[in-house]
Amino acid sequence: MSRPVLYLAITNHGFGHAVRMATIANQVQKLNPDILLILVTTAPRWLLESYIEGDFIYRYRAFDVGVIQSDSLTMDLAATLAKMKEYRLREKEIVATEVEFININEVSLILADIPAIIATIAEKAGIPCWMMSNFGWDFIYRAWGDEFTEIADWLTRRYQKCHRLFRLPLAEEMASFPLIENMGLTGGIPRYSEAKLREKFNLFTEKEKTILLTFGGLGIEAIPYENLSRFPHYQFITFATNAPDLPNLFKVTDKCDRPVDFMPICGRVMSKPGFSTFAESMRLEIPLISVTREGFAEAEILLQGLKDYSYHNIVNYQEFFEGNWDFLNQELLPPQSNDKIAKNGTEIIAKEVVNFFDK
Repeated sequence: MSRPVLYLAITNHGFGHAVRMATIANQVQKLNPDILLILVTTAPRWLLESYIEGDFIYRYRAFDVGVIQSDSLTMDLAATLAKMKEYRLREKEIVATEVEFININEVSLILADIPAIIATIAEKAGIPCWMMSNFGWDFIYRAWGDEFTEIADWLTRRYQKCHRLFRLPLAEEMASFPLIENMGLTGGIPRYSEAKLREKFNLFTEKEKTILLTFGGLGIEAIPYENLSRFPHYQFITFATNAPDLPNLFKVTDKCDRPVDFMPICGRVMSKPGFSTFAESMRLEIPLISVTREGFAEAEILLQGLKDYSYHNIVNYQEFFEGNWDFLNQELLPPQSNDKIAKNGTEIIAKEVVNFFDK
């Protein structure tokens, strides 16, 4: 008997979607190692391997573009629109190619985060399409109006074909989807204990003065690192390989290591609005400092979730790039809501996938 096959499709935008899908894939593999995983994405294989402990098939394919960006905060809307028009024109070709691949490889289930074309691919292949996300791209594009409205309508019609949506926390309404199930936060589990982490990387600054700087896969070129000299007793940690060599800045260079692995020794995480970083920090109950992100509809939802569920500080764009980072001396604001956010999204979604194959 051949192995059951799960096809995991990831939107072509940054690293966050790939990270949360990889956490699901890893958990599926733990629960049922017999399930063959096919990761379909343009995210680098090393990123997936940093979360998925076992083997998987890597299929380099893109089904959308998300938002074309020069860094984690700067968006090119004209280039995004042009590229999405191209995907719409090529839809039949893309669908035909993937349906053939799915049939040849006897795929039984698709899980997507969250390229809309995948629902059409599943329909043509005659298999279920499940999706997971905290937003749909139709929501993002519709906020920009004009020609993006036509693209948003096109995506909405495809999302309406989705059989089952696992809606993550910090989400928009996602009204395009016919069947919605609310989930908890997704995220990776730190590899090291706090003691092992400190010993391995020689990081012994007290937690309250250790800050992780993480701005997603695209990073931010213009981080004003000169401000770090104003906080000589703080330890900063970064994954940016282009960061300057500073006495209080530790640069992580091994691609096997992930931001979540360093969170146990950090008193704060400094980031831009991004689901995966927010989710992994919230799962570990580590306070967040976030810079604002203008013009991206998801950002306001994420920042409101940050206010509701985490100790936090929100820093405006000008204060972050032009100020002297005095906000590091400010008291963190407490969560505004008394409700607790569920943290078991990875485990629940993976169990639902495994239950599908068990049946």
